[in-house]
Amino acid sequence: MGLAELMVDGARRGGGLLLDALLPPQCLACRTIVDRPGRLCAACWGGMQFIAAPFCACCGLPFEVEAGPDMLCGECLREPPRFDRARAVLRYDAASRSPILAFKHGDRTDAAPAFARWMAQAAADLVTAADVIVPVPLHRWRLLRRRYNQAALVALALGRLAGKPVLPDLLRRTRATPSQGGLGRSERARNVQGAFALRSGLAGKVQGKRILLVDDVFTTGATVEACARVLRRAGASHVDVAVLARVVRTGNDPI
Repeated sequence: MGLAELMVDGARRGGGLLLDALLPPQCLACRTIVDRPGRLCAACWGGMQFIAAPFCACCGLPFEVEAGPDMLCGECLREPPRFDRARAVLRYDAASRSPILAFKHGDRTDAAPAFARWMAQAAADLVTAADVIVPVPLHRWRLLRRRYNQAALVALALGRLAGKPVLPDLLRRTRATPSQGGLGRSERARNVQGAFALRSGLAGKVQGKRILLVDDVFTTGATVEACARVLRRAGASHVDVAVLARVVRTGNDPI
């Protein structure tokens, strides 16, 4: 490293130290002071339930017992989803809800790089196989109110980590759907039916490609199913899904 590079690097480090002194980095969940931005404190980290095998080979739903690498959950056997595979970083519970909601609604955009790192590990096979990464879009009115799309921030950070192209505007919401909160499986599916479309002129970005779709929370899968349906119709060869967290109900043994 030459003298000029050393000076630039030193200035960058000094600026970071000054910023940390003025605005100390906070835990993504409880806002306790931590050593680096985008971190969880030890107590919050210990409360997170990261999802690991065994899980459904298709949707990634965790199993309570080992079932073999190709075993499917009952739901995927009864009605195979439109996507090929889905993986989640965390169980969506009281511990994970706080940092995810802070990221989604509380302007904690500093969480995006950490979430992308976790996602890169949890969905490593999907990330490696992907030709392009695509976030689930927000409707333009919701985007104006929130000022950012949390799924797009994670997708962009994941793309930088993996060296994969990201198309944040490939999909669009054609209508402002009501919140999915409190809705059942069939109601969620109806709520997002026909709510997504491919942006005009971008079909060539999809045809024959392996798409990795990124979202924040997987509850019933209705949203990613609707997006996957659009991508399939546009000619995508595969559609995989990576999310930060998923709702896990009891009784998840394979059939």
